[in-house]
Amino acid sequence: MKFVPQAFARSTIAREGDNGTRWLTQLPKLVAELLERWDCVPHGDLMYGGVGVVVRVRRPDLGDAVLKVSFPHPGNDYEPDAFAAWRGCGAVVLHERDYAQYAMVLERAHSTTLATIADEDEIARVAGRLIKRLAIAGPPELPRLQDQADEWDERLLRDADELPHGMSRRVVDAARETIRDLGRAQPKLLVHGDLHGRNILRADREPWLAIDPKGCTGDPAYDAGTLLKTRALTLAATSSDPAKAVFRFLDIFTEAAELDRERVHRWSQLHAVQTAFWGRRHGFRRARSGPDLPHYINLADHLATLLTEPSPL
Repeated sequence: MKFVPQAFARSTIAREGDNGTRWLTQLPKLVAELLERWDCVPHGDLMYGGVGVVVRVRRPDLGDAVLKVSFPHPGNDYEPDAFAAWRGCGAVVLHERDYAQYAMVLERAHSTTLATIADEDEIARVAGRLIKRLAIAGPPELPRLQDQADEWDERLLRDADELPHGMSRRVVDAARETIRDLGRAQPKLLVHGDLHGRNILRADREPWLAIDPKGCTGDPAYDAGTLLKTRALTLAATSSDPAKAVFRFLDIFTEAAELDRERVHRWSQLHAVQTAFWGRRHGFRRARSGPDLPHYINLADHLATLLTEPSPL
């Protein structure tokens, strides 16, 4: 690899500062060394995501694969452990890993993501089926979602006190109750941690496969909130009855995942409240700042309020 994509470099430096600059300087050499060590030959365009680059490669014993190198951040620590535990069941296969360099050789999937298809019912159904398959017994070395519960609660209290917002006290209290009731004692099941449409790819071995897991143990229903908050804008924009569309989406997901309906709704409401506060502090992927930001914040407020109400039967 002879270059680093400019857009990836800009976003990495903006997020990581001098550490990001130093890592980017070494990245071409690191990729070259990994290609040689793992007997991989570049084959296709270089791609990148939020935290790493992906090089399409070929290897004699594997055929087509990808080399992924991520920025060395704690949020990326357990990705290979999740892949290793799944062994290709619902996710791409892990072939090689280097923990120190945050590098892996993975099964190659297609570039088409679940987020690009037009059928929201199918998005909910596919994601739900994957959640069910990925919810295996979690390796004991993985971090536990329940250990984050106190931090979630403290942050909600701080955000509600420090930030002007459009959510009622009842909405914020409902999110805190979810942390109390569901957050502090969770199953020891493997949870993707960031399962949304862009992290589900078309593939040859199976129709769809998951990528980019955070790798943690907890309640599989937790990922429903991650999925819904990435679909809420489309559901609101394309439906004459956004509230009905949101609950339909969650119901299809819940049935496909074979999860408890109330748990799915409560985790989704907590995600929505957290997202509303996060957007006020940091902006969103679609709008870090500028005139569009209030629209996305209002949407998050509305979603959080909607999910606080009892869901229709």
